[in-house]
Amino acid sequence: MLFVQYYLDCLSQASYLIGDQTTGRAVVVDPRRDVDEYVADANADGLHIDYVIETHLHADFLSGHLELAGATGAEIVYGEAADVDFEHRSVSDGEQIDLGEVTLEFRATPGHTPESISVVVYDRHGVAAPYGVLTGDTLFIGDVGRPDLVAARGQSPEDMARELHRSLHKQLLTLPDETRVFPAHGAGSACGKSISTATESTIGEQRQTNYALRLATVDDFIQAVTEGQPPRPDYFERVAELNREVHELLHDSPIAQISLDEVVAWQNLGALIIDVRSPEEFARGHLRESLNVGLEGRFAEYAADIVDGDAPLVIAGDPVHVREARTRLARVGLDNVLGVLADPEVELSRRPDLVAVASRLTAQQVRDALDEISDLLVLDVRSKGERATGYIEGSVNVPLVQLPGRLRQLNADAPVVTYCAGGYRSSIAASFLRLRGWHDVSDLIGGYQAWAAA
Repeated sequence: MLFVQYYLDCLSQASYLIGDQTTGRAVVVDPRRDVDEYVADANADGLHIDYVIETHLHADFLSGHLELAGATGAEIVYGEAADVDFEHRSVSDGEQIDLGEVTLEFRATPGHTPESISVVVYDRHGVAAPYGVLTGDTLFIGDVGRPDLVAARGQSPEDMARELHRSLHKQLLTLPDETRVFPAHGAGSACGKSISTATESTIGEQRQTNYALRLATVDDFIQAVTEGQPPRPDYFERVAELNREVHELLHDSPIAQISLDEVVAWQNLGALIIDVRSPEEFARGHLRESLNVGLEGRFAEYAADIVDGDAPLVIAGDPVHVREARTRLARVGLDNVLGVLADPEVELSRRPDLVAVASRLTAQQVRDALDEISDLLVLDVRSKGERATGYIEGSVNVPLVQLPGRLRQLNADAPVVTYCAGGYRSSIAASFLRLRGWHDVSDLIGGYQAWAAA
């Protein structure tokens, strides 16, 4: 058996290639949208991808099932409860796919979503214990899938949590302790609240250490997994629907380089400029009314938090990184990229009338401003869990994911200082506020880490 885990740090997302080298048949599970790496690796090992398996309808990223089926002819596989609008194979609980020596057994594990399945992998015939189980978003390392993402579709989080408990205890914890656990997400994903940084475990280890599996009663479990979940990003619903539908495939065509005058013309027609440089570079000078979402962070996730899914986009940044930026945007369904403004520093040096700079303050400057400005709004854009570890006294907590929906709750006439943990998200938030018409906006250099150190 060939077994490969692919892990995307920027989305905390894991996908898998499983191949049988005796027959040359392979499957890919939960692929990201840019599928070339799976195809290249399969070809290098003499394998053909026959199936693309989705453990559930993903909400946090646009999956690559259609791209992989188009590239290889692979059959798309979902659990039988999946309601999708394209040709696929539905698998029921206990059904198997035989690749040769390698066998895949499907177990229905609803709870995170109604159609969730887990894939038990046997690396050869006749073995008593499976090699491992791909648990999707049902079981994470140190956590379990959140049960509240489909509540709007008519099932309460409590009902989904009850199903999740049943799936965990009847379908997964019945596997031998030595069975390896391979989830679809790691730490940082909004699909759970306390996921470990580890990307592999065993059933036995999770039985002993996972808080959600050690709770005494079903009611204790329901209460624990329905409380304290991070805010649900608004883009999740849109991406889940895209994963359910036939949509345009990802194309790797060259990105058009457009002039500064053309960018301004597009901007006047409603296009958004996403400047992918660091907060420091952005602050020194950028095209007015640009959004700063630095490529070095959780770029796609934060872009999707604050950008409307259908908005026309122009990417501003180093040409070396523009292709990566477009790919990462496509992974969350942001496809409408009109082109790129390459080398913005050079382009803007010729048109200083179009340049804006961003105010960034040190911790001491923020301290002084709090003493001097009575109506200063200090905006903490971290999560509630981060805020629980410490915060600037008097600050207002609006996590970045909630900022677009909560603007009306804030005083748009007040001077504002945004802060996060280290200065990345605060620059996103500050640029978003300026785009929405706020005039006196700064962010804290170094974030709360700098504040606490000072």
